[in-house]
Amino acid sequence: MRLSARRLLPVTALTAASALLTGCFTGDGGTASGADGKRVRLAMMLPPRSGLSPLSDDAFKLSRWSTAETLVKLDAIGDAKPALATSWQQSGRTWSFEIRDGVTFHDGTKLDAEAVVRSLTRAAAASPKPRILDGVDLIAKAADADTVTVTTAAEDPLIPQRLSSPQLSILAAKAYTGKTVNPVGAGTGPFELTEVNGTSSATLDRYDAYWGGKAKAPGIDVRFVPDGTARAAALRTGEADIVEAVPVSQAALLEQDLITEVPMPRTNTLYLNTEKGVFKDASLRAAAREAIDAESIVKGVYEGRADVAQGLLGPALPWAAGLRKPVTRAKPGTPAGKTVTIGTFTDRAELPEVAAALQQQLQKAGFKVKLDVREYANIESDALAGAFDAFILSRATVLDSGDPAAYLYSDFASDGSFNIAQLSDPTVDTALKKAGGTPAGDARRQAVIAAEAAVLATDAAVPMLHERVIQGDAAGVVGAAHDPRERELVTAATYVK
Repeated sequence: MRLSARRLLPVTALTAASALLTGCFTGDGGTASGADGKRVRLAMMLPPRSGLSPLSDDAFKLSRWSTAETLVKLDAIGDAKPALATSWQQSGRTWSFEIRDGVTFHDGTKLDAEAVVRSLTRAAAASPKPRILDGVDLIAKAADADTVTVTTAAEDPLIPQRLSSPQLSILAAKAYTGKTVNPVGAGTGPFELTEVNGTSSATLDRYDAYWGGKAKAPGIDVRFVPDGTARAAALRTGEADIVEAVPVSQAALLEQDLITEVPMPRTNTLYLNTEKGVFKDASLRAAAREAIDAESIVKGVYEGRADVAQGLLGPALPWAAGLRKPVTRAKPGTPAGKTVTIGTFTDRAELPEVAAALQQQLQKAGFKVKLDVREYANIESDALAGAFDAFILSRATVLDSGDPAAYLYSDFASDGSFNIAQLSDPTVDTALKKAGGTPAGDARRQAVIAAEAAVLATDAAVPMLHERVIQGDAAGVVGAAHDPRERELVTAATYVK
């Protein structure tokens, strides 16, 4: 493969990146091979932020390492499937869950209803709560040794999906002996977390008594490598078997059969201020929408490693495209040199480049465009207050329940907590309320797409592209997960030849 000069790294940069990984996957407890096979060497992007507490975003690491498990898991289209619970049923505000028999925690204690209640109660009482429980009052009780009831203040059709969140993992009693939650040796998954070295590394060994059958790999050696160049170098030099989040700029330097681009439930969207300013006029929102060339942004900024948006929900939700129908929108007006200010943030490296591209496209259409680019912490409050005519945001479109209705409500309901577009539209509100109240399944998915259509008809948001995450798997890796929701990575089926 030929590489253009602009993509080649200086030798000094490659050397420095390699140095960050030197010795990372060797030494005490971190060898690549065990007595019965090779251990999986994993380079992850973000170090733990909360000591691997499952009540934080660190829960997704525990899930991706297959060490902590939940009552329920989600299939590819977001429907709830059995995990530590084998079945469930709803009666009004109460759901009953039957707990799987024959499951033990990594410390040898037995999974039962009391253990489930303990974990869920701790999560429900946490401050701050796991975000999947925002606005949800939940009480868990043991009906008998094998049955747990979950009751909410208001009837909630998404309780099974909520209980699939890694932040509601079920851990052994030993995890809760202090003020913090310590997952070491306390999960139920095919790998036992045995050691955590601060923000540098973690070690997991196979748990041979796993209820789902013995894992194929003897263990996992995790290193946290925030530097993207170093992560890519670890794959290139053979120092890691699986690498999270390879930067776009590094992907071209790797053998292409070693990388997989996974569609993410994340959309890069231009939010237009419908309450005041230039874009209060629906015809000028339509003019902005018509001026945007998303394909050129995908090619120029993302080097082709993203998907042009057809709606707010992208290919990570495989059911959306088949349900979507054409949307009738306002006809474009004439910008006539009107000035607009677009805000965005530097925390995601691509967004300032997207802003510069949009500036050129909108100016070509007849707008005058100013940019305001800051760190996210310094710009969020202004964005939510409607201080900009437009705002570029990379936004996750499904939350921990795997369901996009909450995102749509948050961003586009009249009382939505993240309504950057300042949208207040009765038709949209009605569609969002219907989507949120419809039981999970095909009917809810159809209601969600109807709500998306109602939002798109207003041009309050112009979806531009759906992002992908690039995962690196060495040639000998078999069975690594490529999960758009980032809940799975190394599973019981993963091994290195």
